[in-house]
Amino acid sequence: MLSVERLSIDISHGRDGAQRVVDDLSFQLHAGRTLCIAGESGSGKSLSSLAIMGLLPKVATLPSGAILYDDRDLLSLSDRQMSRLRGREIAMIFQEPMTSLNPLMRVGQQLEETIRRHRLDEGNGARRRAREVLDAVRVPHVEKRLRQYPHELSGGMRQRVMIAMAMVCRPRILIADEPTTALDVTIQAQILELMRELQQAFGTALLMITHDMGVVAEMADDVVVMNRGVVEERASARVLFSAPRSAYTRKLLAAVPRLGTAPVLPPRTSQPRVLEVNGLSVRFPVKRVSPFAPATEVCAVENVSFEVRAGETLGLVGESGCGKSTTGKALLNMLDHSGSVRLNGRELSGLKGSALKAVRREIQMIFQDPFAALNPRKTIGELIAEPLLVHDLADGAGRRRRVGELLEQVGLPADAAARYPHQFSGGQRQRICIARALALEPSVIIADEPVSALDVSVQAQVLELMKSLQERLGLSYLFISHDMAVVEQVCHRVAVMYCGQIVEIGNCQQVLHDPRHPYTRRLLSAVPMPDIDHKRDFKALLQASEVPDPIKPRGYRAPRLEYLEAQTGHFVARTADAEDSSVAEPMPV
Repeated sequence: MLSVERLSIDISHGRDGAQRVVDDLSFQLHAGRTLCIAGESGSGKSLSSLAIMGLLPKVATLPSGAILYDDRDLLSLSDRQMSRLRGREIAMIFQEPMTSLNPLMRVGQQLEETIRRHRLDEGNGARRRAREVLDAVRVPHVEKRLRQYPHELSGGMRQRVMIAMAMVCRPRILIADEPTTALDVTIQAQILELMRELQQAFGTALLMITHDMGVVAEMADDVVVMNRGVVEERASARVLFSAPRSAYTRKLLAAVPRLGTAPVLPPRTSQPRVLEVNGLSVRFPVKRVSPFAPATEVCAVENVSFEVRAGETLGLVGESGCGKSTTGKALLNMLDHSGSVRLNGRELSGLKGSALKAVRREIQMIFQDPFAALNPRKTIGELIAEPLLVHDLADGAGRRRRVGELLEQVGLPADAAARYPHQFSGGQRQRICIARALALEPSVIIADEPVSALDVSVQAQVLELMKSLQERLGLSYLFISHDMAVVEQVCHRVAVMYCGQIVEIGNCQQVLHDPRHPYTRRLLSAVPMPDIDHKRDFKALLQASEVPDPIKPRGYRAPRLEYLEAQTGHFVARTADAEDSSVAEPMPV
């Protein structure tokens, strides 16, 4: 259906000339089959897909190559001719749905706009078709979703809307650029199964761009491996996974964290407690739709209790919307909450002003998106020195010296302090965020999805850095993640969250390899494996019911949970009125 022949792409750097970012790329895409282009950031995967769509930035030029579709070279078509094809015959799902959806338009308006743009239907017909396509991608409560704005949807739901917009015209070719990178494992599994079903229903050819070799193993018929703009290997999925020829492919596969391969980390039970959380709850008021509507609130976190010891990493896992990140922010007093949070024996709840500022030195945070967490107008040196300046800990020369030490501590040269965030790669930016978190020498660091958007090799480097810093400095981490294999690598214990509550907690071996709660089992069943012979059956996950609505009447009291000790240190939740005390009462999933 599509043939890319000897395609090369250059990026102009003004007076510095041009840089070749894709060199001599060739592949063929066949009807009803899935071709995965795999590789790390900077390999040219996304630029190749943008070239097919005619969406390359102005600084990009195409010195050679052809992209053939229906015996036409797409590179020779005018903008008007490409706009007729784009969306109608060749559609694309972009990596970040929040930046691809118009924040000022409701979901229904955006779908209807696509339908009208390609003259598929008008008026009531367009609205009916919008409802049908949302039904096809398994979006629950369709009428409600059509009236909502993108920011009112979860990440998985936004990605389903993006797929619906791409499939509404029933295109012959669908390009998916990292469609599941930042999604939780169960949502990822549902999206992959959904794309597989739609492909079978419409005979669509699927071009998938990813750095996740687990996704490649699950989805691909054929694979192209790219490295720095050059094709390293081209083979069927079975050949690639069973006998990779390229050294780079072998390195890429070896870097993938696999569940069940990490060494067991020694327990930290003899160490003192540095963080004690007891009965933590976070609720957000919901604006009334009318003066007569009942008062409601979002029950984001309900009665959560745990502890973290010195030098220990506690993993906090669960689906999007379960309350993981809200818990992390509440520990830093970034959100109003009830319950007790004690850091090194000192109560944090209710602290304000100078008292809160003093205790913030002891607990810091690494955010999920390093680019959003770094001010683009400031140099790296200014950003890392900012905590020192706020807490008045050193003079100008002292701050510069400390910034250099911190950069070297995270594996970056001291002279990088003069550069800006956009001049670094994703992995380097995350190292800079770690350096800033270390500036005040905290005892606890909350790491919120610190490696979820990084390539596997960069991910391995950042995780190794975090472990070495923990050993040298005695740091304690609350590690928030949805990647079970990563959690197994770095965490001593794991807590599983569901609907704002912890339903299972224990050491990694107990929770990840002997799960007792049905929700934990469901999470683990969704983990994609980089093994062509062990594909997961995601159909049950696709058909699973939606997570219960967290919006409750004001004053709502959640069912009380009891925790049964299944093994030493391994606690599993059940509702307090459950009769069987040997296992956890299954919660609704």
